[in-house]
Amino acid sequence: MTDDNSGRELTINSEQNDSRSVTVSRIIEASPERVYEAFLDPDELAQWLPPTGFSAEVHHLEPEEGGTYRMTFTGETEEFAEYGSTFGGTYLELVPGERIVYTDEFETDDPEMAGETTVTVTFESVSEGTEVIVRHEGFPEAVPPSDANEGWIDSLENLADIVQEAEL
Repeated sequence: MTDDNSGRELTINSEQNDSRSVTVSRIIEASPERVYEAFLDPDELAQWLPPTGFSAEVHHLEPEEGGTYRMTFTGETEEFAEYGSTFGGTYLELVPGERIVYTDEFETDDPEMAGETTVTVTFESVSEGTEVIVRHEGFPEAVPPSDANEGWIDSLENLADIVQEAEL
């Protein structure tokens, strides 16, 4: 458990395995419906999804099963400038307040970055709010799972800041 400087205790769990996937979970002090909405609102998504050092632009987002999305992460510092990327995918499953499943794929000519990944997000009501569990599977060879793990931890912290502030 860590403290987020507001006196709230945080729980962040993560797991990496050899199958090029990560699972990250975090308790967020907001309702499952509110957290779910933040995954599908383009303005909020652009605020919380990019990890520290990046900004995001959502070009297109159709939050419906079979709908698609496309966005770009831009490195905001010299350290991250070369890691900017454009990616997108398709929403496979949307169950309000419970579950989101979508694909994710980089727009690239680099064969080591090619390939479709799958992200499954579940929202479970707990006494402290919502446990958000993100399972991201099938990373390209050029993406170390440890980087993806750190990115999701950072993104979920950003998400908590946005939805918890809105709930206060």
